[in-house]
Amino acid sequence: MKNAKKLMAFILVAAMCGCLLIGCGGKKDGGNETAGGEANKTDNASESAGNDTLVAADTGFESKFSPFFAASAADQGIVDLTQIYMMYTDRVSNPVLQGIEGETREYNGNEYTYTGPADITVTENTDGTVYYDIKMRDDIKFSDGTVADIDDFIFSLYVLLDPSYDGSSTLYSAPIEGLKEYRSGMDTLLNLLAQAGRDNTDFTYWTEDQQKAFWEDLDQAGAAFAQQIVDYCVTNGYNEEGDVAGAAANWGYSGLEKDATAADFFNAMCKAYEWNLPELSSTEVADGGLSLFDLMKDYDSYSIGVETGKSADHITGIQRVDDYSVRIVTTELDATMIYNLAQPIAPLHYYGDEAQYDYDSNKFGFTKGDLSPVREKTKTPMGAGPYTFKEFSNGVVYLEANSNYFKGEPKTRYVNVKETQEADKIAGIDAGTIDVSAPSYSTDAAKQIAEYNGGDDSMDGSKITTRLIDYRGYGYIGIAAKNVKVGNDPASDASKNLRKGIATLIAAFRDEGIDSYYGDTASVINYPISNTSWAAPQVTDDGYQVAYSVDVEGNPIYTSDMKAEDKYEAAKKAALGYFEAAGYTVKDGKVTAAPEGAKMEYTINIGADGVGDHPSFLILKNAADAFKEIGMTLTVNDLAQASDLFASYQSGVAELWCAAWQASSDPDMYQLYHSEGSTNYYQIADDDLDTLITDARQSTDQSYRKGLYKAAMEIIMDWGVELPVYQRSEAYLFSSERVDTSTLPQDMTPYWGWMAEIENIAVK
Repeated sequence: MKNAKKLMAFILVAAMCGCLLIGCGGKKDGGNETAGGEANKTDNASESAGNDTLVAADTGFESKFSPFFAASAADQGIVDLTQIYMMYTDRVSNPVLQGIEGETREYNGNEYTYTGPADITVTENTDGTVYYDIKMRDDIKFSDGTVADIDDFIFSLYVLLDPSYDGSSTLYSAPIEGLKEYRSGMDTLLNLLAQAGRDNTDFTYWTEDQQKAFWEDLDQAGAAFAQQIVDYCVTNGYNEEGDVAGAAANWGYSGLEKDATAADFFNAMCKAYEWNLPELSSTEVADGGLSLFDLMKDYDSYSIGVETGKSADHITGIQRVDDYSVRIVTTELDATMIYNLAQPIAPLHYYGDEAQYDYDSNKFGFTKGDLSPVREKTKTPMGAGPYTFKEFSNGVVYLEANSNYFKGEPKTRYVNVKETQEADKIAGIDAGTIDVSAPSYSTDAAKQIAEYNGGDDSMDGSKITTRLIDYRGYGYIGIAAKNVKVGNDPASDASKNLRKGIATLIAAFRDEGIDSYYGDTASVINYPISNTSWAAPQVTDDGYQVAYSVDVEGNPIYTSDMKAEDKYEAAKKAALGYFEAAGYTVKDGKVTAAPEGAKMEYTINIGADGVGDHPSFLILKNAADAFKEIGMTLTVNDLAQASDLFASYQSGVAELWCAAWQASSDPDMYQLYHSEGSTNYYQIADDDLDTLITDARQSTDQSYRKGLYKAAMEIIMDWGVELPVYQRSEAYLFSSERVDTSTLPQDMTPYWGWMAEIENIAVK
């Protein structure tokens, strides 16, 4: 319930019919039109940048352009253009640890050199602690010419780790030595009031009037916050006007009374989050809506830290070495910690107060518990990134090249980031008002692009140049081990054979189903991991195997010269072999009886809007026909409400279901597949798998971890609890007329998008 921005994420997971890709955007400003769209606004608004301007499209802004408080994807895009981070990753999200001289790595048969602001050395100590020694380059300057040093980074860390910090960063959860002691003994007035409840009578840390004012403010903001979600659901056709309970159910909060109000909806969210308002505020925002805190009238007065006990005055695990070096110490090895080093190097002199910075005296640029000086600069960022922020006006963010950028001044002087409706993200390029966009990609979008390119099927034409990338996630079919088993043991060989028989027959129809729904905008995958992950097995790897393509004896089911119908017959034969090994009675090519604990009919839930609109629907329809031919029944249950689908497998009731996972930068499998994982909906419990997952968490060696994950995935497949189905595509579109496409990054990925090398992109 706390894993995504609710309905939008639910729709992506349930239907995977399209998505919004992080791009850039803003509304049209007045001024002179150029061949590429907007004229750029400079200090003299009448000046035009002419052909020195790149216009990029995005979905809208919240005006939180701070490296500390950006929440939406659009705002974060502006942050990425104006800031730099201590560490970056490569095309498969593998950390670059030798950034100063750079590291050369191979991807897709090509070699690329990755650079960054620092060199990072990781040392695992015998006592279990880990040192992260960071040596920063000494030639970085902020856009105002001020030299950046390690104190800017230390300041940035202390902002993110302050007890009153309420942004989207979760650095505070890292096992940094002394962090717990630093954050203890203080909390925000908002958190204290929320946890105390509206009937509190202890006024040690606040007055009765403050408490009354807080709850009045929260009540009005909460009702407005929930109403945004209801309005979103109605606008997008998921619920009827006034159906608060229905909207809440679609958002993952079922059980409200039919006459529920927006206030009731908000109260249900608060209870689910145990009144953790910062997490609720950042997670539950409807697309295009305001956060809970933005809706409060006097949030600033509640965001100040209040001392409630003993607290350390510094974090012992953040140790300044010299002007350009720092050591970060963790109490234990955590494979995800390396990604936590990708934090901003924000200018202390701009966001903080240099007079309040004295490392030796445990002063870090602001008063502990009071980030108001940092918040004041949220709408007007400044940093050392490739572009400098000039203005946000009428929905357009105006940026100018940073001549001090450490990788070199960008070739394109101006970038305008323009809010654009989804329907205009392709048409705008054809009209010449947009140069770069990232529309929801589908076969219909591909046809529209082809039409603008003169009817040619090629995605690269005279009007539009297209770059497809894999979506950071994948579609799958899940099988609950405890619900699809033989006897009472879901871990027995018989139970595994039952599930593998089902998966084998369904798997045979993946190619046809995905091609029919997505065309060449998606591909069938064979391991339970997104192809975008560095840990994903590659076709060229030793031992790579098509999912469920061997029979019960381990022999290949298919040959390279088989036609589709031959494959289906081979799959049916192989499935019968698995069912027979599971204890089913098989006679004359048909299953005639099930063993104890197993069944002749299983049901699979799919969220296809009740009309079969889902990439896996045709797969299941054809598979159901095949099951019927061998004497079994696969019932396809097409659910119109996404909430019903999620409830069915999250509650442990579903036998089989169709859904999708979204990938994170690190491929840690604990949450999904460990026997104690919070989203182990497969109900898998395997000691060997648990050990592999735990061991992979305790190493920073990528090659070693990849081997462990490959072994873990083989166990998952052997259990027959997950059938990987598809990896779909997203797209970046560029104006062939306006953008010099030879300057675009090569081999773009979800982790290496068009902005990754924006300093090299030129306009014609």
